[in-house]
Amino acid sequence: MTVAVVQAAAPLFDTPAALARAEQLVREAAGPRGAEVVVLPEAFLGGYPKGLDFGITVGSRTPAGRDLFRRYHAAAIEIPGPEVDALAAVTRELGVHAVVGAVERQGGTLYCVALFFGPDGYLGLHRKLVPTAAERYLWGQGDGSTLPVIDTGTARLGAAICWENYMPLLRTAMYAKGVDLWCAPTVDDRDAWQATMRHIALEGRCFVLSANQYLRRDALPDDLHPVQGDEPDTVLIGGGSVIVSPLGEVLAGPLRDGEGILTAELDLDDLARARFDLDTTGHYARPDVFTLHVDESPRTTVTGNLRTE
Repeated sequence: MTVAVVQAAAPLFDTPAALARAEQLVREAAGPRGAEVVVLPEAFLGGYPKGLDFGITVGSRTPAGRDLFRRYHAAAIEIPGPEVDALAAVTRELGVHAVVGAVERQGGTLYCVALFFGPDGYLGLHRKLVPTAAERYLWGQGDGSTLPVIDTGTARLGAAICWENYMPLLRTAMYAKGVDLWCAPTVDDRDAWQATMRHIALEGRCFVLSANQYLRRDALPDDLHPVQGDEPDTVLIGGGSVIVSPLGEVLAGPLRDGEGILTAELDLDDLARARFDLDTTGHYARPDVFTLHVDESPRTTVTGNLRTE
């Protein structure tokens, strides 16, 4: 199986441009490069507002910050919606699977999500369970009802977004579902992220596909002022996309200093070879000592037969 991770900047506050770029990148990865699975970074549709504070201090919000959130809210996508339909049409046409980071709008709340697509179109989503630090100003929390592992017919595909990869119980739940291709859309560009990706590959005995953005100041609208500064070539998100084998070997990347697409040809027999001596939810587990309960029921605030007259 040939896979690709895309490292690119997502246009902020310009959803049509972000959608057009996502379509073009999926086509480029699947066409000339022959990828059967394509992963795009976290928040590619909707944007990741790196360096913006939205006028927030403890106990206070500003009118300008509220209006900035209004712009961000307007740039998010609804699911189902036209952006999802457009990407579904692309993966149906190309006969490929894709995992695309997005910001979902549901009423007054935004969620950071990973969207799954395949030859049959839109397959579902995963909502980030815990937004990290200041992301909590912007995004709500997902629940256990969106933890899919998608069977592509040749491998099982799952996703954890950015610092969800540091949640050991989430990882355990995903391993128990038999994930083979662990997709990690992210904006974490630290060197330490590489150790995390290799650890998950070794721990889960799965291939890891991590796609990060590469974003410079000159890709943002002129009226925004990130804390990193306003020099056009200031790097806001520095990439680091990578593909790792089930034994922790780096197959492609990490990609630095610019945009690009990494590809790797995976030998899926490596999954069985790697699990020979470690299967953390199988022969290497101790259910007599440790158990994990996962609640996959949807959590809604209001239930019942609600009607509008």
